[in-house]
Amino acid sequence: MTPIVFAVPKGRILGEALPLLARAGIVPEPAFSDESSRALRFATQDPDIELIRVRAFDVATFVAHGAAQLGIVGSDVLAEFDYSELYAPVDLDIGHCRLSVAEPARLAGQDDPRGWSHVRVATKYPHVTAAHFARRGVQAECVKLNGAMELAPTLGLAPRIVDLVSSGRTLKENGLVEVERIMDISARLVVNRAAMKTRARVVPLVEAFRRAVVGAAAA
Repeated sequence: MTPIVFAVPKGRILGEALPLLARAGIVPEPAFSDESSRALRFATQDPDIELIRVRAFDVATFVAHGAAQLGIVGSDVLAEFDYSELYAPVDLDIGHCRLSVAEPARLAGQDDPRGWSHVRVATKYPHVTAAHFARRGVQAECVKLNGAMELAPTLGLAPRIVDLVSSGRTLKENGLVEVERIMDISARLVVNRAAMKTRARVVPLVEAFRRAVVGAAAA
């Protein structure tokens, strides 16, 4: 039988996710921890489960289109793409941060977000950003960037940004301050809806992650 493919995100969330994967019975092969490796697909101790390591935004796409059956992804990505093919049954209680509006400190001192009628923002989240401002009756002009958002105000690309904020250190080091919170974020287990009905291993894996989260909280 074709192995279950489980998509995990590169970067910050992965370190927090590995203990949960282990609690759920998924332990990657040693090569997974080799930082010099360029491999993207890995075996696990379970011959029926493989891991793929991809960009966080791509996890949702791989799972939604059935190339992977399960994955771990932030609720920010789920909100941005809103794939109908995805089911997110478990909040993994990791990867906590927030999606916020930020602007240069010199601007924030004389600015009130409640008075905005039009904003130009640089962001990786144009759909979430536009929807957030539309609910407030504010027209948002979104400049799509995939990284280095903090450069946009200083280089004149856009006076404000919408980006993930954790400690706020990156904003501070680039002369920016958080002026509005859009949403709180955590990582979720996502499942391809069709695979949930057709692959017998998927539902037990979902339940294993539920138990893993409860176990981690009690530890």
